[in-house]
Amino acid sequence: MEKVWANVEAIFLADNPETFVTRQILEVNLEFGGIRGDRHFGVTSNADSRQPMYPRGTEILNRRQITIVSVEELDRIAEELGVEQVRPEWLGANLLVKGLSELTKLTMGSRILFPSGAGLICMGENQPCTLPGDEIQKHYEDHEKLAFRFVRAGYKRRGIVCAVERPGTIHERDEVQILINDFNNPMQ
Repeated sequence: MEKVWANVEAIFLADNPETFVTRQILEVNLEFGGIRGDRHFGVTSNADSRQPMYPRGTEILNRRQITIVSVEELDRIAEELGVEQVRPEWLGANLLVKGLSELTKLTMGSRILFPSGAGLICMGENQPCTLPGDEIQKHYEDHEKLAFRFVRAGYKRRGIVCAVERPGTIHERDEVQILINDFNNPMQ
């Protein structure tokens, strides 16, 4: 596996049941299942439109315990949308990293390792949808159709979803080691 490095720029929690929008925190203790109190916490979840192979509501492995986005990809989304910035909170992200310009292309099975020993396993791309676009629109009322335009701008830039492979603590500014699963690695 190829090794690369990135830095945790910010950590976020989605603990308001009224919204997917996250709020920034300084550190977090990862458990099997993700971040306790986060809307996506749990070892299992119910199948929804993202898993059409199972009847809706079927209990399945929760592949979406942690959502990660990168500074570089958010900057490209903002540029394409013609807005000043796209904040990770607006996308419901749990982690913002810097130093991996094509985070979303990280292959399934890649590992993200933290100084505490905590580890995440990449479960794939987080597909863009209009809900974060609606949130972006709230902050830029003078721009038209951002919800719709976000789906295109966020394609292959929306970040990844991960599962906790090893519990531990994550701190803002942690340097993380990323072990890229080189099975059909698009980053080479």
